[in-house]
Amino acid sequence: MGASTDIAVIGAGPVGLSIGAYLLARGADVRVIGHPMDMWRSETPQGMFLKSDGFSSNLYEPSGRFTLRRYCEEFGVPYADIGLPVKATTFTEYGVEFQRRFVPTLERKKAVLIDRAASGFRITLDSGEEFLAGRVILAVGLSYFRYIPPELAHLPAACVSHSAQHQTADQFKGRDVIVLGAGASATNLAALLHESGASVRMVARRTELDIHTLMQIPRPWRERLQAPMSPIGPGWRSRLYSELPLLFRFLPEHKRLRTVRTYLGPAAGWFMRDRIIGQFPTLLGYTPKHASLRRDGRVELQFTGPDGQLHTFEADHVACGTGFKVDIRKMTLLSDAVRDAIQTIDRTPVLTTRFESSVPGLYFAGPAAANNFGPLLRFAAGARFAAERITPHALRRRERRSAVRMPLTLDAFRIASEPSRSG
Repeated sequence: MGASTDIAVIGAGPVGLSIGAYLLARGADVRVIGHPMDMWRSETPQGMFLKSDGFSSNLYEPSGRFTLRRYCEEFGVPYADIGLPVKATTFTEYGVEFQRRFVPTLERKKAVLIDRAASGFRITLDSGEEFLAGRVILAVGLSYFRYIPPELAHLPAACVSHSAQHQTADQFKGRDVIVLGAGASATNLAALLHESGASVRMVARRTELDIHTLMQIPRPWRERLQAPMSPIGPGWRSRLYSELPLLFRFLPEHKRLRTVRTYLGPAAGWFMRDRIIGQFPTLLGYTPKHASLRRDGRVELQFTGPDGQLHTFEADHVACGTGFKVDIRKMTLLSDAVRDAIQTIDRTPVLTTRFESSVPGLYFAGPAAANNFGPLLRFAAGARFAAERITPHALRRRERRSAVRMPLTLDAFRIASEPSRSG
């Protein structure tokens, strides 16, 4: 049995590292588990840029000084608050440096099971170690939530994949690939495939391809008044969603769900225009209906087109740039007992204003919290809000319980778990 702890943070992306930094700065007894910036390292296509501007692509620690700007100045990396796209590799390296400075105790392991214990939770790691934690903060990002349309989900992995599986595309050189989707993931992957020598078609439900426009710098005063900047983009709605996430929580449920689902929908960054337009066919307004595997190993896809008719396409492979959809049923690291005890809306956890779920001591941060606090939580910029709300509450829970709970040890767990022998 490994060393027990008051608080365990599971996940070491921008949100998990930020929460870990806040807790460590407060002297918390905390174990932070995960591989630093793992999704950004292993699931980001080569050459990808962030849609977020530089000023809103930060990790957070209480002083607020170690921003992306500060990192780039220290390491001689080109940077601008607005107008210069941030390389995904730069953001990843910045996150790793942040971890080295502010979460030096990070344990580079993976949590594979979280179950309830007599006084908190029992956590099993991929190393085989087990330990107990009084509270658990889940900041696992999007890795569990890859979305492949159900019309294609039955196809073998050799024929259908998710964009997160492709850092490179050299293996598709000379092959015929259909990319589903029209957002950042789809457009980045389609461009990468095309530039790697694949024959590419991009097919999407959307009837228009949304590509951001390059913002004029400096911004005219009229434009700044009409669409003020925010960490998630320009516009008064974005500004309100960024600055008032607690107020968002009190909107009617149907409005919250619709907003999180539709606001700031799929779009490509302005820097992708020349890599997309005129480079490969883009078929818009096509809804997938059915997919099957032919005898020759090719995939046959049927779509309802914008004309209402059925259209059939063939390809060697289908790559889904269809994003992610949070569904706690896919969080296989949670035991069935824990998962079943979590109150949900639209398969996402219902949270208090302090990010605590209906399972006392279990918190959710990052995209899993978006249906409670709004679009801000879908972005790295939401990490500061989460860290500032969770940290004091998790510490207060420790203080309230420390006088009455049993020591968090394996012996205490075994004693509490044994059936009574009296009578």
